[in-house]
Amino acid sequence: MTKIKAGHKAPKFEVKNQNDETISSEDLSGKKYILFFYPKDNTPGCTEEACNLRDNYDDLRAKGFEIYGVSVDSQRKHQNFINKFEFPFDLLADTEHLMVNAFDVWGPKKMFGKEFEGIYRTTFIIDENGIVNHVFEKVDTANHTQQILDVVDGVLTT
Repeated sequence: MTKIKAGHKAPKFEVKNQNDETISSEDLSGKKYILFFYPKDNTPGCTEEACNLRDNYDDLRAKGFEIYGVSVDSQRKHQNFINKFEFPFDLLADTEHLMVNAFDVWGPKKMFGKEFEGIYRTTFIIDENGIVNHVFEKVDTANHTQQILDVVDGVLTT
């Protein structure tokens, strides 16, 4: 569970997207954006979540949000994931674990009785001033856009 909460300043970051372009928190200053951290490209839950955001991308953009997916997968894996599912948003390749550590979404996990280190599926809504407006630690992969819109419409109306 992340220690970053609503009202906190979002950590600064600078990483490459699938096209080897640098995306930084400085570039996003003055913009509202959503960072969704997910464990791994092309896995069932991650695909379901990303496809849900893809299918509702226009609704999120209509609310003024940029959307970025973040995992520790490589740029090549991200590009393949994007090509396969036609995602309209960038995927950030945090191969050095800079963002997952800064946002405190990396740590011990357990699956099928095995313990390992990995990303906690977490989404952050960040405002134009770089302030975290909401943190989703319990992401409903099939209905994540609706989770976001419920919060945005109820809390972040502008």
